[in-house]
Formats: sequence, structure tokens, C-alpha cells
Amino acid sequence: MASILDSVNQRTQLVGQNRLELLLFRLNGSQIFGINVFKVREVLQCPKLTQLPRLNPLIKGVAHIRGQTISVIDLSAAVGGRPTESIDNSFIIISEYNRSVQGFLVRGVERIVNLNWDSVLPPPQGSGKSNYLTAVTEIDGKLIEILDVEKVLDEIAPARTDISDEIVSGLTPITERKRRIMVVDDSSVARKQIVRALQPLGLEIELAKDGLEALQKLEAYVKDKDDIADVFGGIISDIEMPEMDGYTLTASIRENPKLASLKVILHTSLSGVFNQAMVKKVGADDFIAKFNPDELAGAIDRYLSEAY
Repeated sequence: MASILDSVNQRTQLVGQNRLELLLFRLNGSQIFGINVFKVREVLQCPKLTQLPRLNPLIKGVAHIRGQTISVIDLSAAVGGRPTESIDNSFIIISEYNRSVQGFLVRGVERIVNLNWDSVLPPPQGSGKSNYLTAVTEIDGKLIEILDVEKVLDEIAPARTDISDEIVSGLTPITERKRRIMVVDDSSVARKQIVRALQPLGLEIELAKDGLEALQKLEAYVKDKDDIADVFGGIISDIEMPEMDGYTLTASIRENPKLASLKVILHTSLSGVFNQAMVKKVGADDFIAKFNPDELAGAIDRYLSEAY
């Protein structure tokens, strides 16, 4: 456990190299799951939890850690498995997603592994709406399931997706800005949130589930054109995605003369000071942390108006 705790905060050198590190853990069974180390603050033995009235049933209780009160989610129950009956010998993964900090109750924490994103694949087709997977990979002959944590959090505390009246009133008239964009995110919940937030802009939105799919679509659109600006005004991309991450996607766009003019906004639940440096390194136009519909709609409106 000590080696895991020592490793959690030493991983920023992998960002932008189409690589990731996963913290592997188990719930109530033999299946191994993974969570991106960049989203993990720390891992600790589950402390005593305080029960509060009117908590969501999936919240096991709250923990008081380093002066902060953190909700602890029973991750097994949240993804449709057996609830965790006892917290004895369990662990909490403290993570930061979408500008909030929460703890995930798990039965056991194993190790950290280093992977290429191209070895991380989307979930199998036909897995159904009830599945909570955002990707899968194989390590030492074992299937590792990467959970769609954004879906879990949205079911417990749905994010606001409507933009404020103030932002709506300041939007550029539809006729004065480009109207077509691409949204790239491996989470179906995140894609739906973005689409709902941008509805007042009257946009035509094309979706892609990872960076590789997005790049292939963009390259196909400019096969017989000189500039992607003839087709799209901009792209909103998540950073951590299977097969190709958002940083690598952005760098690939900038390296292609036909795509280089595309406005790129990186939109992610990843936190950390390294993000702004990576935005400049790969050539993205902006970085917006999930999920603030006003910030996202305002930025898209501004960039599409500039491109008009």
C-alpha cells in the first residue's frame, strides 16, 4: 500500500504521450477495475464513516479527512453490484472529478500499471445502456474494466446542463457564427451533457467516442477539401479516452495542414496545474474543466464567432 500511496502524485510526465497509469482495484468479486491515477488524490484505509440523514442510498456515509468532509460512494452498489456490507478492511479512493472531491469505497487496492492508450479499447458492442464501462484493457492475461465514473456521479448528483439567462442573452446571432462542431468524449453521459448545454447555440453537432475515431472522421472530411474550416468551426474533446487521448488528437490536428485551423477546446474532468502547460504544448485553443455549461457555451460561442 505504501508504494501505491507514494506513486499517486508522481505521474504528470506521462501526459501528452498517449499514455496513462491505472490504479487497479477490486469491488465485491474477482473482477479487476481501473481508475486513472491522475484523478486520484490518495488511497487510504476506510476510516469510520458518519451517517447523515437524507443521503443518497449509494453513499455509504461521509468521512472527515484532513479537515474536509467527503462523501463516500459504495462503488459496487453504484455500478449495479452487491452493496458493501462492511467497511472493515475496505479502502477509499479519494478522487477529484468535475470540480468535486469524493471517495469511492472499494474492497481492495492492488497496484498501478503503465499503459499506452492505444491498448485501451472501447467496451464491447451490445453491452447495453446499463453498463458502466468506458473502456477495457488486458493486463497479464486478465480483463481490466475501466468504469464510467462520470455516469456514476451523474446518477447520484446530476450536473446542471442548462446555461444561464445571462449567457443566453449574450449569444451571437446564429447567422453570424459557424454552426457545426464535433464533440469527442468516451463517456455517453458527458456527450449528452455537452449536447444539452449547447442546444441554445443552434449548432449541428457530430459525435465521436474517442480521439482516433474523431481524427479519422476529420481526415475523411478534408480528403477532397483544402481546409477543415469549410466543414467544422471547432471541436470539443475530452482528454482521457481509449485508443487516442485528447492531447494526442490535438497534436495530430495541428500537424495536418488541412486540419490545423480547427479551434480545439479540451474539456475534461482531469485536474492539475499541468493542464494549462499541456494546452500550450499540443496547440489547443482552450482548456475548460468539466462541467460548467456557462463556461463551455460562452467559449464555443466566442470561438465560432471569431471563425465566421
